[in-house]
Amino acid sequence: MGSKAIEDLIEASSGVHFSGFHLENTDASSSIVDQPVTSSNENAKQPFVIGVSGGAASGKTTVCDMIIEQLHDQRVVLVNQDSFYHNLTPDELQRVHEYNFDHPDAFSTEQLLCVMQKLKHGQPVDIPKYDFKSYKNNVFPSRRVIFWHMLFKLSSFFIISFKSYPFLNVCKVNPSDVIILEGILIFHDPRVRDMMNMKIFVDTDADVRLARRIRRDTVEKGRDIGMVLDQYSKFVKPAFDDFILPTKKYADIIIPRGGDNHVAIDLIVQHIRTKLGQHDLCKIYPNLYVIQSTFQIRGMHTLIRDAEATKHDFVFYSDRLIRLVVEHGLGHLPFTEKPVITPTGSVYTGVDFCKRLCGVSVIRSGESMENALRACCKGIKIGKILIHREGDNGQELIYEKLPTDISDRQVLLLDPILGTGNSAIQAITLLIKKGVPESNIIFLNLISAPKGVHEVCKRFPRLKIVTSEIELGLNEDFRVVPGMGEFGDRYFGTDDE
Repeated sequence: MGSKAIEDLIEASSGVHFSGFHLENTDASSSIVDQPVTSSNENAKQPFVIGVSGGAASGKTTVCDMIIEQLHDQRVVLVNQDSFYHNLTPDELQRVHEYNFDHPDAFSTEQLLCVMQKLKHGQPVDIPKYDFKSYKNNVFPSRRVIFWHMLFKLSSFFIISFKSYPFLNVCKVNPSDVIILEGILIFHDPRVRDMMNMKIFVDTDADVRLARRIRRDTVEKGRDIGMVLDQYSKFVKPAFDDFILPTKKYADIIIPRGGDNHVAIDLIVQHIRTKLGQHDLCKIYPNLYVIQSTFQIRGMHTLIRDAEATKHDFVFYSDRLIRLVVEHGLGHLPFTEKPVITPTGSVYTGVDFCKRLCGVSVIRSGESMENALRACCKGIKIGKILIHREGDNGQELIYEKLPTDISDRQVLLLDPILGTGNSAIQAITLLIKKGVPESNIIFLNLISAPKGVHEVCKRFPRLKIVTSEIELGLNEDFRVVPGMGEFGDRYFGTDDE
């Protein structure tokens, strides 16, 4: 089909809808990016957004590539800040060697924000491909581009990426589970930072970055070494000192040596996998709450999961994690407004703690959580439930001692491990039989297996579960993996050793 025939067909198709494209009044100046962000599915899972920043030639791309390679079973897209450079004006083109490409004003942050908003709301986007020869991009498809897109869709060929079609000069990016945003200045604007779930700064020595830049620009771009050094001293280094390095303080993780630091990247990927698993279950069950994970919390989990950890360390760091879970659980209790007079004579309107409260520990592991609850709630009553477990299904209630007025109280059920969910279901069923409303029960634990979460949340949708981490699953012996072993034995020192 010749180009004239294509154009005639486009003209004949004006005002007709094809595959979601409306060709009426379509021109190169019509901005796809300026359309309001709306989501076709408001309940769709939000992607996990990772920002990777650092100086030019610090190894950001290598780090991104290694993360993507290890997350091979996830849908991952990479968005590069370089795609959002402003088109240079004729005057700027005349003095292109005096133009500072490392300055925040060189980027169209508004365009980047709009693209990221659409991806976060589950919408595909067209991302420009910036041409460093003409110093321009083409984010707005022409009528011919739209026709080709329509033609491919009508032919049952779905265009995943426009990189295979250089005449289009745009990249089609579809929504994914993970979005990696890479660029030297992605931490500079607070609106962009706020979109990120994780911020990584690649910290590489200035001499190494300069050496890489010289090698890249002279070999790959054919530039004179004098020109490279002149640009570095005039623009690159001052911009790094003034704009890029100050954003290092916003990073959650700093990776020294970039892509050479395999240990750091492995830890990051493990953390991402954990967050993705938690994210999925929290979207399915609105009554599941996972406390915000930090590397401090991750570090404590690492210590108590280590089979070689001493009893002292296991108890110490378990207590710290338990306290965090208890504090988070208390935040879900009902409160009443309470004004007080401060020492300055002013009125402070705060809240009053829930008075009708009790704890119930599932013996014996649950007893490890009692001290943290008592430390947070002075004089709290604590009941006991003992359930004998054997394998997956053998559950037998052995003993229970609960406050006589438990039906009038908010109940914090304590058990550090949620595995199959069978013991938890029996304990919760007992509480409900005692007259406790399901919505008055908050189940606190350190780690939860997906099976247990499914079983409890489906059966008791008004109960709340608060945990610090979601596990991978259960092994053939119905033990949580990776888990932390028999918690009660390790905590109370009654294991075999």
